[in-house]
Amino acid sequence: MVQPHMIEPAYLQRMADGTIKQVNPFTGTRVWTVSGRADRPLTDPARPPGAIPPEQRGRACAFCPERYLETPPEKSRLVRRDGRWQRLDWLPAGQLFDSVAEFRVVPNLFEILSYDYWHDNYEYALPEAVAAIRQAYLSDAAGLRHVVEVQQRKMRAAGWSEAELAALSQDQLVAQATGFFGGGHDVVIARRHWLDQASDDSQLAGSGDLTPDEHRAYIGLTIDSAQRLYETNRYVRYVAVFQNWLKAAGASFDHLHKQLVAVDEHGTNVDLTLGRLRDNPNLFNEAGVNYASYHNLLIAENEAAVAYAGFGHRYPTIEVYSKSAEPLPWRQHPAEVDRMSDLIHALHAATGSQVPCNEEWHHQPPDLDLRMPWRVNLKWRVSTVAGFEGGTKLYINTISPQRLRDLVVPRLFELREQGRVADLRVAMECSGAPNPLRYNPNLV
Repeated sequence: MVQPHMIEPAYLQRMADGTIKQVNPFTGTRVWTVSGRADRPLTDPARPPGAIPPEQRGRACAFCPERYLETPPEKSRLVRRDGRWQRLDWLPAGQLFDSVAEFRVVPNLFEILSYDYWHDNYEYALPEAVAAIRQAYLSDAAGLRHVVEVQQRKMRAAGWSEAELAALSQDQLVAQATGFFGGGHDVVIARRHWLDQASDDSQLAGSGDLTPDEHRAYIGLTIDSAQRLYETNRYVRYVAVFQNWLKAAGASFDHLHKQLVAVDEHGTNVDLTLGRLRDNPNLFNEAGVNYASYHNLLIAENEAAVAYAGFGHRYPTIEVYSKSAEPLPWRQHPAEVDRMSDLIHALHAATGSQVPCNEEWHHQPPDLDLRMPWRVNLKWRVSTVAGFEGGTKLYINTISPQRLRDLVVPRLFELREQGRVADLRVAMECSGAPNPLRYNPNLV
């Protein structure tokens, strides 16, 4: 008897007029690409570029390297020394400007779930090691001043008046800043605001403008930060990792950064996928990479990762999968992580820094028994969900998966030829071998 999951569903269906109907195999989201709306521009008309004032080069926004003291106490940074990466943890406030952070991890000043959320709902308290770090930071006069000033800035943004702030003691301000040390919402910030050689303010530095080696460091620090959030708070069930690039994609600053948010639920996407995965543990191969290969949607591949034009997404989406047998990225071999990073980097470079883009990470929640591969979706935010979508829950994606592939592939060939991306196989160079994802232990 044929099992239901062995019958290939119509995740992609082309209608006679050219409309493409799509179903997301993991969430069930239904999407249409309508031929008459497929040629809309990827970017909005840009304002005329302006000159970058010399004094703004290192301080254009609060994430820039001359403004370290405007963010909460730094958890980690990566610096370059003698051509090698060195990680520095919990630098005292007085040493923040002694080195230049190529990447740094700081708590989000306006966290989604605050320390109070975890404390009040779960009686969570700082682990002993974190409490000791907090005490050491506050014992230093510069550190104490830093924490108080940032907490005051946060409260002003929340509407506190100067009179109300003046009525608080230093101890009260410090107590409210506990989340700076043990909160669950971190930001991983890159050094550059603009390209180092930028001649005008339109030349923002995105993920694709990093070198492959820099991007590996960026990804590695993000993974380390996710692992730390799990280890610091036993009540965390999932750490959401994402990157919003440009304001149209939800970014508060047009400065490259990722966010990590610890939550006490798995989230809707995981819950929607679980039922399908229990019916078919090989779902991510069969309904993902295999299906994409059979429909000529593969975009690029290397020995540790594969990418294809996704289907059933509200926005044009490139799906990047780790082939590793280990679902959790912090347990993977460093070479596997590096090659996954290389593919993500190449796809950002092919997309270009002018396209608003979300980078969404998905991994197996550590408390689940079902194995899921680490995967990253790159979503081009080139359209706006509006009334039709809200009323019908049918989403209009203006770029079909085939069109997305055809936009990205030629650019990847150019980038590879220029030596700007790490080695990879593109389009028909991909092996197309079935079941390339090794997360499923049932596969021989």
